[in-house]
Formats: sequence, structure tokens, C-alpha cells
Amino acid sequence: MDESDVPIQDKDTVIFFDTTLRDGEQSPGATLNVDEKLEIARQLSRLGVDVCEAGFPIASPGDFDAVRRIAEEVGPLTDGRKSNQPMIIAGLARASKVDIQRAYDAVKVAPRHRIHTFLATSDIHLKHKLKIDREECIEQVIEAVTFASSLCSDIEFSPEDAGRSDPDFLVQVLGEAIKAGATTLNIPDTVGYTTPDEFGWLIKYLRENTPGADKVVWSVHCHDDLGLATANTLAGVQNGARQVEVTINGIGERAGNTSLEEVAMAIATRPQTFNVQTNIDTTQITRTSRMVSAYTGMVVQPNKAIVGANAFAHEAGIHQDGMLKNQQTYEIMRPETVGLHASKLVLGKHSGRHAFRVRLEDLGYGDLDKEELNAAFQRFKRLADKKKVVTDADIEAIIADEIYQPPEIWKLNHIQVSCGDNSMPTASVSLTGPDGVEYRDAALGTGPVDAVYQAVNRIVGVSNRLTEFTINAVTEGLDAVAETTIRIQPENGGTAYSLNPQTNQPFVRTFSGHGASTDIVVSSARAYISALNKMLAAREELSSEVSVMAN
Repeated sequence: MDESDVPIQDKDTVIFFDTTLRDGEQSPGATLNVDEKLEIARQLSRLGVDVCEAGFPIASPGDFDAVRRIAEEVGPLTDGRKSNQPMIIAGLARASKVDIQRAYDAVKVAPRHRIHTFLATSDIHLKHKLKIDREECIEQVIEAVTFASSLCSDIEFSPEDAGRSDPDFLVQVLGEAIKAGATTLNIPDTVGYTTPDEFGWLIKYLRENTPGADKVVWSVHCHDDLGLATANTLAGVQNGARQVEVTINGIGERAGNTSLEEVAMAIATRPQTFNVQTNIDTTQITRTSRMVSAYTGMVVQPNKAIVGANAFAHEAGIHQDGMLKNQQTYEIMRPETVGLHASKLVLGKHSGRHAFRVRLEDLGYGDLDKEELNAAFQRFKRLADKKKVVTDADIEAIIADEIYQPPEIWKLNHIQVSCGDNSMPTASVSLTGPDGVEYRDAALGTGPVDAVYQAVNRIVGVSNRLTEFTINAVTEGLDAVAETTIRIQPENGGTAYSLNPQTNQPFVRTFSGHGASTDIVVSSARAYISALNKMLAAREELSSEVSVMAN
């Protein structure tokens, strides 16, 4: 009998703590503005996330404002949530009173809020990074958690680099954290060093030996440096952890974090193995994945578990034969359980606004306002004139390109290119600037896309370096919609666009852009304008932040 058919009794609930907006945003190029963070936070609430780590409020005035707005606008939401309770909004803080106070000030307006503070405990970090001994470490933990618990009742403490820490020293530190008021103890494998057996044993050992262990929720936070983040997280769940710290699509520093969708679907698909339940609405997984990918510019690899383009694709003849006879032969999950739709032919050029809106609702985009719906519908009609078949994937690409874009500083009006194997690639570009004036220019390039980018650069006048360029067809056929994702950085020696939260010193960041069109040159141009707008907005934000700090 299939495991999904077996009745489950006495199941615990695993808390999903999503750190896409904090740890995930630390991925190179995953720059998000405040409005984008708000949209992702709203979607995380629909997804059923229990705790949203909205950011690192001390990092900058901009990060503080983003966390505060999420606490105000998303924190009270309960619509559509399986738990029927609003999402907890958490802010990260180092083990210092200044950080902790700043985090509390950002999240306190949310009906349910949490302070998450951390301090490294491995000898490597104590000696080389913090330059303190174990006794000083314990003193700092006690002071930090005591102060945090004087501000609110929901306190999470993380011993950074726990995976490489002395287990007996961890027992001491965590015992003191509990006595000081911690309600959640999170055990991070910060550098993705451990194996599932080791990490599972560590969680069990700490739960069995830490004084007061039964009074707190045990959490796990794993990184994917050895490709073991999900396996380690599930090993933690099997050994008593009841909170998992995850990100959408597994984004995060270096090789990334534990993937929310992988953990959620492992628990849903193997109930007898884990014997726990979650508040995650798995039908929202695909929409959330695509939103985060579009906003961050981080493309999901085709063979990525659960949300990759090939996750439910079958090409081998043996597999196809089995699928035609019985889908369970080669699929352990149904596409519908993660929000995918089997239908391909959806709408055409004769379809009306009502039919388009209904299809958007079916795809999970029923919350678009009138202006967003009109913009998406106009793009759909233009696409329908070019394509005989408009699929769900086409519509997803339209939404990503039309809705998930940064505020327009420069607007692309139109482009025209001339190229060929015996001609010099040339591009003419028309842009509307921040002053509302139309600007036109032309340039030569090594190819049509380069020519467009050179023309745009002549108009905008902001030097930058293209560090990544990716283009993919989201549907089949010669008339497929192309999605372009790019990353740019300010040119060497150019203006820095962000502040280091540790030192408050400026540093150069990478900015991503996303575009979609049946014309790959147009798609590439839209992606470039998107990235430029993000970079220019960040420059303005940094300028205001530096002015605030100077005063």
C-alpha cells in the first residue's frame, strides 16, 4: 500500500522558519528592494510559513524599514493560512544590545514577533573571528538572551557553527540560554560540514543532555556546501527537531540553504518515515518558487527537485510507457500537489479579460490589482497575436516580467536592431528617463544584444560590468517565450551600492534583471533595464543612508 494512503496518528507539527529574505538575500546578486520583499513575504504567508525572518534590521536603515513594513503589513495576515494564525515576523541580531534593540524595534508592531540572536561557539570562530574564550562566550550569550527576553517573550538563540563546536560546550551554552529566556534553540550547520548521521546524532545528544531541553523548541539550520542540507535537516527532524530553517529554491550564501520545497514535500510524501505534519500549503510551492526566482534573478536549475523544469518531465521510453500505464510507476508526487497544472493549451487571441483573470486565479495570481491585471492582459493579447498556443508557462513568464519588476527609473520604449554575418550589429534605442523625457541613441556592438546594451549605456551613462547572461525558452516551438536573466556590477572603481552590516563600510553588490519576450533581443533589453533600475535605486538608497548616518 502506498504510504500516502496510510492513516497517520499522533503527529507533531514541524514549524517552518523561512529565511529567504535574510539568509537567502545574501546570495550574490539576489538584491531585493522593499516592495519586492513585501510581495515575497505575502506569498510566504499564503504558503503557510510559520516564521518569516524578514531581515537583519541593524544592517542598514533600508533593511530596518523593510522588516518594519513586513511586520506592519504582512504580520497581521491570516487569510488562507492552514494554521489560522498570523505568521511570526522575526528579525536577526548579533549578541549585542544595540542589535537586539534594533531588531525588536523593527518587528514589535507585528501581532506575533520574534528576536533571533546568535553567537559563534566553535573554537575556530571564538579564536579567529571573535577573539574570546569559552567563558566570555557564555557570558555574552547570557547577557544577550536576558536582554532580548526583557523585550519580548519569543526568543530564538543560535550557536553559530554548531556543526563544528564541541558538543559538551554546546550543552553548557544552550543550558544557559534556556535559563536566560530562550524559547527556541536553533542548531546551525553554518558551513555545511556535517553528514546526516553526525548531525542527527548531535540533535539527539543536545536534546538528551541540555538542562531544560524539554522547555524549548529545537530547530535546525543547514547549509548545502556538501549537498547535504536537506538530508541533514531531515535527520534533525527524525531526532526531535521541530523547527526547520529553510529558503525558497534553497538560495543562500555560498552553495545555499536547505530548500523549503524539498523538506516540505519529503515530509508530505513520506509520512510514515517522519510521522510529522506541517502548515505548508504545498499547492503554493511552484508560484512561490517562480516569484523568488523572478525577483532575485536566480534561475532554478532544470533538474532541481520539486520546482525544476524537469522535475515532472519524462523523456525515456521506458518511463513514458510506465507513466501511460500508471503514473505512480515513475512519479512519487503529483504535479498538482506543488501547484503545477497539467494542461498546456490555455488561452488564445480570442480569449477575453474574464477568461484571462480566471486562469490567473487558477494559477494562484488572484491577488493582482486592477492596474497589474490590465498590464498583464495587454501583454497576453500581444503575445496571443504572435503565438497560436499560449500555455501556463507563457502566462507565468508574462507575470514575472510585467509584475515582478523594480520601480521604473528608466523605461524601455522600443528598440530596433540590424545584424547579420556580413554586417556590423547596430541598435537604436528609445528610453524614457526619470524626468519623463524620451531619449534616443544608437550604438554598434559585437552582436545585437551587445549593441542594445551599448546604446542603453550611452543614454543612461552608468558604467557597469555584465557578469552573467542567461536566456531560456519557457515553452516549446519556434514561437517560444524567451526569459533572460542577467547580473551586472558597477564598473571597477565605480560607486559602491550597499553597506556591510559588520563594518558599515560600502561595498559593491551584484544586481540581477529579468525580462521575457518572444524576441530574445527584446527580452535581453528588458532584463538589462530591470538590472539597471535596481542598481540606480540602490545607489539612491545608499546615498540617503549615508546622509542619515552622517547626521
